[in-house]
Amino acid sequence: MLGFVTVQDNAPGAGDRLLTAAAERLAAAGMRLAGAVQINTEPVPGGDCDMDLRILGDDGPLVRITQSLGPGAQACRLDTGALAQAVARTESVLDRGAELLIVNKFGKQECFGRGFRETIARALAAGIPVLVHVPDEQLPAFREFAGELAEELPPEQIEDWCRARLTSSAA
Repeated sequence: MLGFVTVQDNAPGAGDRLLTAAAERLAAAGMRLAGAVQINTEPVPGGDCDMDLRILGDDGPLVRITQSLGPGAQACRLDTGALAQAVARTESVLDRGAELLIVNKFGKQECFGRGFRETIARALAAGIPVLVHVPDEQLPAFREFAGELAEELPPEQIEDWCRARLTSSAA
């Protein structure tokens, strides 16, 4: 019950937009969601984008997961403390009874055993279907983590897959 998508569109943020749109449609259809979708904003022309997570099923504010390191900085801009906050808020929503977990991506943090990795495992152990975007560079680590549980989805079948998982778990 772990569906994942890769995005052939190399445009920055394509996977984020795909999952955000799917989450909006699924929530509008009445599905109880947990998880996080990513919103990217350009702060200045030509600058690095800021990344925020919208926590699904939570009315709280967006979580900014990037930090400003100043011009010319080469270090990773991810704010791991903010990511941990997003994970904690997501787990709180899961505890309230979500039907589906959506995770913006299985990224580098998840490859190293951090980020949303334990949340994904926890949802799967509880029988909650999980939908995640996996960038090509993280596919080997994701496949090692997910094993036989993972099912690659064509982008146009995301919502049908989610609805089918809920129908089969309700039966």
